[in-house]
Amino acid sequence: MLPDESARPHPEAASGLSRCYRHPEQETGISCTRCGRPICPQCMVSASVGFHCPECVQGTRQQAQRTAARTRFGGPAGQQGALVTRSLIGINLAVFLLTQYLSPQLKETLSLHSLVPPYWYEPYGVAAGPGQWYRLVTAAFVHTGVLHVGMNMVSLWVLGPGLEQVLGRLRFVGLYAVSGLAGNAFAYLVSGGDLYSVGASGAIFGLLGATAVLFRVSRTPLGPLMAMLVFNLVITFSVPYIDWRAHVGGLVAGAVTGVGLMYAPRAHRNLVQGLTVAGMLAVVVVLVLVGTARLGV
Repeated sequence: MLPDESARPHPEAASGLSRCYRHPEQETGISCTRCGRPICPQCMVSASVGFHCPECVQGTRQQAQRTAARTRFGGPAGQQGALVTRSLIGINLAVFLLTQYLSPQLKETLSLHSLVPPYWYEPYGVAAGPGQWYRLVTAAFVHTGVLHVGMNMVSLWVLGPGLEQVLGRLRFVGLYAVSGLAGNAFAYLVSGGDLYSVGASGAIFGLLGATAVLFRVSRTPLGPLMAMLVFNLVITFSVPYIDWRAHVGGLVAGAVTGVGLMYAPRAHRNLVQGLTVAGMLAVVVVLVLVGTARLGV
């Protein structure tokens, strides 16, 4: 059918009836309830209200297929293999080998450091200004030992694939990134004058918070997840040298981001999800600026 065919007047028989747009030799008094084209008995497809023409039926099916090709939260359906999760684990392990064995001096450069007088003779690390804010990112890939990196990577493998599958790779990356950044920014806000912190724990606690939201949305029993969360928080506050600030900041950021990603209305889903991630990034900047202002540097 030519693009302008539907706009042409349909020939009428001597009886005054229209002729089917696909079979001009057939007179008909029936029109498609979607587009108004005259359709004969060979072309009409029964619908909930009236009849549809084959083109409208095909278009409805294609739209349904496009909708079905997305997960509940907007991610492309059918993505397998947990590519992002595997990549994050690979990056963390590569940075660990680099900073622990091949180039140990890099650990100091990449870690989340922040010192001001009287702990140091001048502002150092994140407190020194935007030129050092990269540490908020790089510190999330630095670990202090085999046990540290091993526990974090096991947790990432447990929590990551499920979230990656339902959210899609892009949204999962956004969730992981803002959780890690928010955890480190909160640590800087609370203790920016004397701070040393490394590890992916903030981002992983963010995945834990988002998983709680996912369980809530899907009506999955929260008992086992809450037990896991309580266990991790007990370790966080009872074991020395664990940065509870990064854990708490990441957990809250992950939960808030999870709400924005999973409760976004379908009609404006992409917009709401994008604003959620952008809003959390803005919160990270505000935390860093407020933390710097508190230090008076």
